[in-house]
Order: sequence, then C-alpha cells, then structure tokens
Amino acid sequence: MKELERARWRCRRGLLELDIILGRFMEQHYARLNENELQQFEVLLSQSDNDLWDMITEKKKLFDDSLLPVLKLLQQS
Repeated sequence: MKELERARWRCRRGLLELDIILGRFMEQHYARLNENELQQFEVLLSQSDNDLWDMITEKKKLFDDSLLPVLKLLQQS
C-alpha cells in the first residue's frame, strides 16, 4: 500500500493536464502493472513536467524505447 500512496503523491504535478492524465492512469492501469512496467513508470515520473507532457503528446521523441509500453498507457488515459 505504501508504494501506491507514494506513486499517487509523485503523480501530483505542476501542470493541470499532467495531474488529470496521471490521475486517470492511476485509476485505470496502475494496479495491473508488472514489476518492469512499474519501473518504467518511475522513470517517466522522474522527468520534468514539460518533458513528460511533451512525450505524452508526442511533441518530443522518447529517449528510451523500453518505456514505450507505459507511455502508450499514459497516452490512452
């Protein structure tokens, strides 16, 4: 449960758009992520708000293709 609370806290961002997308992601997908996907999500959350938003909206190329599965879920949220 601690990990879920920690992830929810990390999803609180400075951009309202990110708050909405990350909140939906947490509701729809987080509980079903495997260990590898959880690590991918952590890497994505470590990005700055603008960089993460640009990756979600495909304005910026993803720097690591191994993050693509979780990024696709974020784009669907």
